[in-house]
Amino acid sequence: MHAGQHKPAFLPLLGPALRRIVTRGRLTIVDWRGGVSHFGAGHLADAPAYGLADGPALPAITIRFHEKWLPVKIALSPGLATGEAYMRGALTIDGADERGDLRGFLSLVTGQPKPIREPRWVWMINQIVQRLVWLVGGNNRARAARNVAHHYDLTSDFYRLFLDAQMQYSCAYFRDGSETLEQAQTDKIRHIAAKLCLAPGQSVLDIGCGWGGLALALSREHHVRVTGVTLSQEQLVSAQARAQAARLDDQITFARQDYRDVAGQFDRIVSVGMLEHVGFAQFETYFAHVARMLAPEGVALIHAIGRSDNKGGPDPWTQRYIFPGGYIPALSEVLPAIERSGLIITDIEILRLHYAETLRHWFARFTENRAAAQGMYGETFCRMWEFYLAAAEMSFRHRPLIVFQIQLAHAKRTVPLTRDYIAAAENSASELAADCPLIAGAMNS
Repeated sequence: MHAGQHKPAFLPLLGPALRRIVTRGRLTIVDWRGGVSHFGAGHLADAPAYGLADGPALPAITIRFHEKWLPVKIALSPGLATGEAYMRGALTIDGADERGDLRGFLSLVTGQPKPIREPRWVWMINQIVQRLVWLVGGNNRARAARNVAHHYDLTSDFYRLFLDAQMQYSCAYFRDGSETLEQAQTDKIRHIAAKLCLAPGQSVLDIGCGWGGLALALSREHHVRVTGVTLSQEQLVSAQARAQAARLDDQITFARQDYRDVAGQFDRIVSVGMLEHVGFAQFETYFAHVARMLAPEGVALIHAIGRSDNKGGPDPWTQRYIFPGGYIPALSEVLPAIERSGLIITDIEILRLHYAETLRHWFARFTENRAAAQGMYGETFCRMWEFYLAAAEMSFRHRPLIVFQIQLAHAKRTVPLTRDYIAAAENSASELAADCPLIAGAMNS
């Protein structure tokens, strides 16, 4: 070894896998003793990275392993072990701004032509275990409540650190990527409202109503009566307070209730970001209840994260630390349950890079307010959340994650024959807001 040269990093199992997989960008790994190994072609290959359109090339990133056997752990369970290592500081990223370079590192990892996966035998065991868990119990009422509490019963002040003023914790709607987060979330609400074909006086059920932002906007803008249900006590208290402050509590009712226990029928049903928490084994139950609760001439709109292939499964790190019980479905797993419910699919729209842009805004705001988050929950929690936000963004940019909106009805004649009405309703809402500044301000209250 010549002077100035480094010995190769100690990377059992992981090194050979990275040499096969890393063909874009450049990854340098420094092990706990100072050994160095490089992966990639040595140049920055063209690939979309950060923008809605083609962005910069995949970056050159240097990471450091501070534990001897961390490479083996990552080789056997890449997602879980990498996330846990970052959380506890066993994996660090070189650069002036580690959190900024975290996005670059995860863009490099997810932007490869082939994903970095655990060995086939490990993957098969994990898939069998996950399917057995769902088939045996799935998200029954007690488990669903526990899972929701894990994520959504963090203080609302924490979510205010990075969400928009309306507290929309779901994919925004970007027309070209230049919009502010507030504008994109307002456009998302208008897009959903247009697909619901709302009329004054109608009853609306909001399944998984969050902090009430969608219910407030629909009630205020379209003069409908909204019932919102959530399993989160923290969200319920916040939603009720917001409705009272807006003087809409006579038009909106919020309840801590499982969707399976909701009685009656509604003219419209909307569910945003809820299906991901239902679980594979409960899809048929979910859509059967939507069909039961939807009036004969009603319209339902289901907005959810999905996959554009059927090769995936629950991510173990996300399952353990962020969304226990969560399951991101392929459309091929959702559509059979809808068909068996008797509902008719009247429209499907796929949002491809919209959530990546949403997460980019959330990550930036979280970083700006990180000190406040650290004061609430500590350093490990902050590292967990920044890993979650950055990994989710890059998964939506480079891997087969999408958002779909499925419009449902009992009868073919319920919605207009063409999609022209959607844009017309959105334009009308925008013009109304422009003519009345009080409405625009209310949307951000």
